[in-house]
Amino acid sequence: MELDAPLISNDAVVFGLLMTVLALVFTTSSSKSPFWVKFYRIVPSILLCYFIPALLNSFGVISGETSDLYKVASRYLLPASLVLLTLSIDFKGIIKLGPKALIMFLAGTLGIIIGGPLALLTVSTFHPDILGGAGPDEVWRGLATIAGSWIGGGANQTAMLEVFGASPSLFSQMIAVDVLVANVWMAVLLYWAAKPGIIDKIFKADSSAIHALQEKVENYRANLLKIPTMADTMKIFGIGFALTGFSHFIADIVAPYIGANYPQLSQYSLDSPFFWIVVIATTGGLILSFTKARELEGAGASRLGSVLLYVLVATIGMQMDLMAIFDSPILFLIGILWMIFHVLVMLIVAFLIKAPFFFVAVGSQANVGGAASAPIVASAFNPSLAPVGVLMAVLGYAVGTYGAYICGLLMQMVHG
Repeated sequence: MELDAPLISNDAVVFGLLMTVLALVFTTSSSKSPFWVKFYRIVPSILLCYFIPALLNSFGVISGETSDLYKVASRYLLPASLVLLTLSIDFKGIIKLGPKALIMFLAGTLGIIIGGPLALLTVSTFHPDILGGAGPDEVWRGLATIAGSWIGGGANQTAMLEVFGASPSLFSQMIAVDVLVANVWMAVLLYWAAKPGIIDKIFKADSSAIHALQEKVENYRANLLKIPTMADTMKIFGIGFALTGFSHFIADIVAPYIGANYPQLSQYSLDSPFFWIVVIATTGGLILSFTKARELEGAGASRLGSVLLYVLVATIGMQMDLMAIFDSPILFLIGILWMIFHVLVMLIVAFLIKAPFFFVAVGSQANVGGAASAPIVASAFNPSLAPVGVLMAVLGYAVGTYGAYICGLLMQMVHG
């Protein structure tokens, strides 16, 4: 069980610890020592950046629940990172990735819509008590909030809580299931992102468009490469954080305005400041990719963007409490089965249309993780692909409420 108070509660100390973890991971992963070379051939470095903070949280050394670091990383570092990672993007190349990305995203949504009812039905065959409960304590009401989170995000989850009326105690259990199962699945995706060729070979997938985009961006970087001066680095951070500030400024005006005047748009997360922050930062980065600012890539814009993204990875990792599974194991079983059904639907569709594993991973994470983690999974393949994750995650916000509502109704039918 999680300890009442973490061993380290001072965020400055926690941040120092997380940065030490990141430094150790990257120092050992670049080591030429035979042991580390073999170790990182099996375990991707990004997975450790994610998993070590999760272990520290699970054993009560630090606490993701009481720390403000995730909020800082997701609100300040993520938008700046997205700006810097999109500076050198080849926008036409993204469009050339074609319809498979969209098909895989929608397959992921379908997998969640049908996966929930199927998981509930499966578990109820050997544990019929799960269909018990009365009124706000009926399990399906809580599961509907997970559907909102896994297709869209926090705003969609809250919408499902309002629509189906789960009790506060049930909802708190569902948040634990949502976070743990989604985070474990993200860890699996990060592991396979390091070796997508294996799955692409099985699926006979054509990943040439993705490789062409990566190659084009890498060649562009190589041609511009130079030793960055202090002025270059300041300019890079200046642009990244200026656009982050601008994103917050506009979001603080637009989100409350929409919330007050067009409440019906809240189902698309349009009244969420975070939605606007991510969209405006990504759009700003894409616009700058058509200007001279693009040349800052030679001084390491995307490398510095990746640094900010890895800090976010560590703070997301510290949200995961591996001990929570012992609180309500049957609900975690439903969550795990649900995720398996979601993955099966995606793999079947990917096999049928010969989609590369990149689209499977990012399509899934755009649903389950949203705008905070989809770019992380995309950049685990290649930093130049991070914007694809954001663009797909924005779709999740758009369809999240509809998909989760249908899923909730189907689970109500299973409940009877």
